[in-house]
Amino acid sequence: MKKYNYLLLLILTFIFISKFGFALETKPVMDLNLAKKMADACEAKKETTDWRPLNIAIVDSGSDLILFRRQDGAFLGSIDIALNKAKSAVMIPYPTRVIGELAYGKEGTPGRLPGISTVDFLVPFPGGMPIRTESGHLIGAIGISGATGDQDEECAIAAIEAVKDLLK
Repeated sequence: MKKYNYLLLLILTFIFISKFGFALETKPVMDLNLAKKMADACEAKKETTDWRPLNIAIVDSGSDLILFRRQDGAFLGSIDIALNKAKSAVMIPYPTRVIGELAYGKEGTPGRLPGISTVDFLVPFPGGMPIRTESGHLIGAIGISGATGDQDEECAIAAIEAVKDLLK
């Protein structure tokens, strides 16, 4: 009888391990190849306009820098702004335009979280966009700085749209 109990326990353990032990969920991640494609798309978008030169920063979901590009003549002061736009958009996973609306309000209404504007790294103006897969996984963010806020945001959106088929 003891032998059968041991055998039954062994079989149940094997079944449990095979069903749950190997069912680790894989999470999509931002990689350098994807970041390069996004930066290339942003630069291609900029070439079709008369915008000032751009700084492009792309971070992963932990806000670690994956790629940074500074176009010739881009403002040096915009380097940190681009980096912080990307970090803002990944740490509070909303476009930085929305972070600005939370801090300062929209269309004359006061902001719901005015204290958010006192956080050092948060950038409360357009140009930072979270990057999500089709299923909603946050894999990183892009921050653009150098042109106007609206132009920066337009370039970030163009970069994300260019790799949409890779964000499955």
